[in-house]
Amino acid sequence: MEYMPISLLVLFAVVFVVYRQMQTRPTANRGILYTAGVMIVVGAVTGGLIDSRYLVLSLGLLLVEAVVAVALGVWRAATVRVWLDGSGVAWSRATGWTLLAWLASIATRVGLYFAGQALGLTSSPSGILLFVGLTIGAQAYLVARRGSALTGTGRRPDTVVR
Repeated sequence: MEYMPISLLVLFAVVFVVYRQMQTRPTANRGILYTAGVMIVVGAVTGGLIDSRYLVLSLGLLLVEAVVAVALGVWRAATVRVWLDGSGVAWSRATGWTLLAWLASIATRVGLYFAGQALGLTSSPSGILLFVGLTIGAQAYLVARRGSALTGTGRRPDTVVR
């Protein structure tokens, strides 16, 4: 995979996702979860995530990147406002804090990239796709879950609420 087209595609996807998050949207809309899933799968199957010359170091950095991506998604999800309207529909909208958290997420990903370069690891655009897919997926899942908790649709019918 080429760096420039993938980087531009990922940049466009992130800008689009952030733009959409700044709009008021129903939390039941799960389309972004499918997009994140596709990014994760494409990032994983296209290869290049592991530098075979430094297997342990490369695996360690990949694990750190995955954990950081999910943690940043959790952080951003906590900054999103979720509420019920008068008819019982759950809505969400990102806040200024969400935008700041996105900037921190991008800076963190860039820092991890340069850390890998400093360690002598070769990098692949697949890592960008995987990171962005994980971080967007974690955020979207948690926001949707918060909306489901508000509406009560997240519980199984046989679940007793105490």
